[in-house]
Amino acid sequence: MDILTQYKNIDQEIKNCPTNIPVNLIVVTEGRSLSDIEKIINAGHFNFGENRVQESIDKWSDFLKLNPSIKLHFIGKLQTNKVIDVVRHFSFVHSLDNDKLALKLSNEEKIQKKNLSYFIQVNLGEENQKSGILKHDLPRFVNYCKNDLKLNIVGLMCLPPIDQNSEKYFKELKQLASDNNLIELSMGMSNDYISAINNGSTFVRIGSGIFSEKFN
Repeated sequence: MDILTQYKNIDQEIKNCPTNIPVNLIVVTEGRSLSDIEKIINAGHFNFGENRVQESIDKWSDFLKLNPSIKLHFIGKLQTNKVIDVVRHFSFVHSLDNDKLALKLSNEEKIQKKNLSYFIQVNLGEENQKSGILKHDLPRFVNYCKNDLKLNIVGLMCLPPIDQNSEKYFKELKQLASDNNLIELSMGMSNDYISAINNGSTFVRIGSGIFSEKFN
């Protein structure tokens, strides 16, 4: 199957999931050419995810000026020295994970007079190699971001441990969001997005399921 067919199949599968909440498909376009991406844009899709700042700017900056309906989601590890560019080019950040970064983003929003939407990344598995706020620190961090910095925190994001059943972590993130009065959940990728949706995900991040031949 070609890229457009795989996109349409996944988009339809998401729409067919038995959920009463809207689910947003983020097409992850890291390493993909704009010519391939435009096939999906022409099909009416507007939410795209990137995790490398400079690659994103090189690829999207001119295109965004002519297509303001496109929404870019930053889904990778965000370094503070990239905040200026992220605030300028992106609409969502899915990987807010520490106080220093939150403060930098808040200050840059004021300078650029722009407000983004943020997901706080939670390190549910407490894995040393992964970023994310630990569960016990989440209430404090949510309060700091929302009340002290006035950031638009819309929900939580997680990357479950790759060697374990994702569903356990999806359920846990949903409960944490509820406990902290947050609505949106960014969870689920190409291998587990149906499970994520069945457990309350409102944003799924899919790249290889659309672009990789192994999913044909």
